[in-house]
Amino acid sequence: MSNENVPITYKEISAQAEAIKAAWEQLQKQSDWVNRYIGNEKYDEVVFIGSGSSYYQSITMAATFRKWTGRSASAQPSSDIFLIRDATLARDKRILIVGVSRSGESHEVILALESVKGLPHIDTCGITTHETSTMFGMTECLLSPLGKEKSTVMSKSLSSMTFMMQAAIAMASGQDAYLQELQTVLELDEELVKASDTIIKEWVAAHDCNKTVYLGLGALGGLALEACLKLKEMTYTWTEAYGTLEFRHGPKSIVDSGTLVCLLLSESTREYELQVAREMKDYGAQVLLITAKRGDDTDFADLVIEVGGAKVSDEARSVLYLPAVQYNGYYSAMKLGLNPDDPRNLTQFVQI
Repeated sequence: MSNENVPITYKEISAQAEAIKAAWEQLQKQSDWVNRYIGNEKYDEVVFIGSGSSYYQSITMAATFRKWTGRSASAQPSSDIFLIRDATLARDKRILIVGVSRSGESHEVILALESVKGLPHIDTCGITTHETSTMFGMTECLLSPLGKEKSTVMSKSLSSMTFMMQAAIAMASGQDAYLQELQTVLELDEELVKASDTIIKEWVAAHDCNKTVYLGLGALGGLALEACLKLKEMTYTWTEAYGTLEFRHGPKSIVDSGTLVCLLLSESTREYELQVAREMKDYGAQVLLITAKRGDDTDFADLVIEVGGAKVSDEARSVLYLPAVQYNGYYSAMKLGLNPDDPRNLTQFVQI
């Protein structure tokens, strides 16, 4: 296939290492943003908001913020801010809302930010890939300069914005160790993207399933939801995501020989999560593990993808899990004869 005939989605998944590096360099230019906003301890809580993929990466951002700073943070769907704010946000706290939007035009994010304008206990900021967007013009935003995408489904934009916000959180924490971990991730990402491409292409070609379940905890829980969405957007197939141990409480009843269970494995919870994966294997599922490192404890799995970064925290390793799950959506769509650049019923951002 000539380069001009390669789907845009594939090109953008494959370009995420470059986008992440550019986001890192841009953050050095915007480091004062950190001090004014998420690093400012006048806020009792930081609330990350988004819609769809942007909400799922908000979950990862909030989990990272809580772990690395020890301060209060949450992730909320942007619609909940303007529709049911009193049921979503505390009224007796000083709150910073961080809007997350690839395009900077998501109507729900814009409406959310507008709805809190002028409230004395709430300030806003954001992160986007478009410096000419509505959100960029209405509140001060971090900018992922190479995160811009032509594709409908998010890939390099999500990876680069997640990484950029985590780097900002590392700065806010005052812990140089976290910044060093993210530098390690930068060094690993380019080769990992290439390796994930080859591994997932071969896996999808050789295996079939009628349903897929993604599992993860903490920061990786948000990415499990995102992985689920990528596959659903590009292939229209049945897929769900759960907190790893929560999957055992009822939902595991759907597991059979046609099920693929993909676990985004945390090192800090490795033993418990692998118990769940082994149980699903016993029920007949195909098991795919994405992990910092393989070991004797992962030999039961049908496929193990090492993402490296065993010496960095689960949170810092987050974006290293994304190439495999993004390529899984892409290659699964191609196997079904679908066009990942033109997913059914979808547009780049939703208008209401």
